[in-house]
Amino acid sequence: MVTLRSTLATLACVAVAGCATVGPDYRVPAKAVVNASSAQGGFVSASAATSAAPLPDHWWKLYDDPVLDRLIEQSLAANTQLRFAEANLQHSDGLLAAAQAQRFSATVDAATAWNHPSEEAVLKRVGVTPYQNYNGGIAVSYDLDLFGAIRRGVEAAGADNEAAAAARDLVRVNVAAQTVQAYADICNAGHEITLMQKRIAIEQDNARMTQELVSHGRASPLDFTRQRNAVATTQAQLPQLQAVQRNAAFRLATLAGRPPADFDRALLTCNEPLHVDRPLPVGNGQAMLKRRPDVRAAERHLAAATARIGVATAALYPDIRFGVSVGSTGKAVDALTGYTNRYAIGPSISWNLNRNAVRARIEQANAQSQASLAAFDGTVLNALREVETSLDNYTADLDRQDQLQAARDSAASRAAQMEELQKGGRVDSLTLLAAERDRWTAEQALAANEAALNRDQIGVFLALGGGWQR
Repeated sequence: MVTLRSTLATLACVAVAGCATVGPDYRVPAKAVVNASSAQGGFVSASAATSAAPLPDHWWKLYDDPVLDRLIEQSLAANTQLRFAEANLQHSDGLLAAAQAQRFSATVDAATAWNHPSEEAVLKRVGVTPYQNYNGGIAVSYDLDLFGAIRRGVEAAGADNEAAAAARDLVRVNVAAQTVQAYADICNAGHEITLMQKRIAIEQDNARMTQELVSHGRASPLDFTRQRNAVATTQAQLPQLQAVQRNAAFRLATLAGRPPADFDRALLTCNEPLHVDRPLPVGNGQAMLKRRPDVRAAERHLAAATARIGVATAALYPDIRFGVSVGSTGKAVDALTGYTNRYAIGPSISWNLNRNAVRARIEQANAQSQASLAAFDGTVLNALREVETSLDNYTADLDRQDQLQAARDSAASRAAQMEELQKGGRVDSLTLLAAERDRWTAEQALAANEAALNRDQIGVFLALGGGWQR
């Protein structure tokens, strides 16, 4: 019989022995790619169009557009993917709280019933009388967690919870980038529509003049047919640009949690591309890797996998709990008397003696940790590649922009010269219209590249992982 004295002696032995937390203590492995000096320094694709200044939390404010700021606020407040990610994080919070509460347990039970014993069971006695019995009590136990299985479990759940927070932040990064891209598409399409309408007007003027020349016998009817086809070809490009603009407005509506039919029609009036009037602040690799949510999530998954090695290792040792229970069980007529009252106090031990199974689970946990390290390294490498690629694309399109601006300026200068010559009667109207056509062709090429620059800028900011900080 376990006495209070023997129980206290057991607890004293446990206290003297102390508590140990088995398994490896987590730290980022020294061999991890994230620790490489080449991963933490400046970006090799950085140029004069970028700076080493830190990326601001709300990078879209670099465009200095109040409409864009409002759209971002709406998307981050009502986006359905963000709501889903927030719910997942709340679920993870609950799992962490459950893990933290494992050491202590308490139960209360109460029941009563009318019993009619079997006459056969009581030697066929006649006149067995039904009686009411009852049971009630409370039991409390505390897991001493001598070898840290619960502590390692809490550590793993905490790391998983931080990974869920990083996953939420990753959604926020993508929602911000998608919102900026949709708005940029609206404005760039509006810009190209304006240029296309001017181009259509030029082609229509050219067609009218060609028709006039044909009527005076100074041009062939084939020339008029050719010019009329040019008008139709140019006009055919307008509906596609208008569709691009509307579709971007539909995307903005759904990003903000609204049906496409509720899109903001006032946005379709935007016809100026977004501009950043300073070098893009990109920081360095170290800051980027700390900021990117997918890198943080991968590192937290590695921490959780490492902690679970300790959970598996703790199964090599006994699990000791200390419990107390009091209650009363018996016939209702004898309730709360010496015949029915009961209590129990003392430790309980459980121990899995199948060592092969336990060691197999330890090997599984070790393998999962190695897989998580590989995934972490892969995520870091992918992040670095995305930044370098986006910066390289941005630099290339900036160089192309300079060339297209020079071509546009040259075409505009030539059109101005032709206009002066036409006023002096030295060139005809068709020559002037041809120069104007070249000018607007150069303008359209420049506008298309400005749209590409916006995509490049947003790609840089997305690769840098900006926009999730609260």
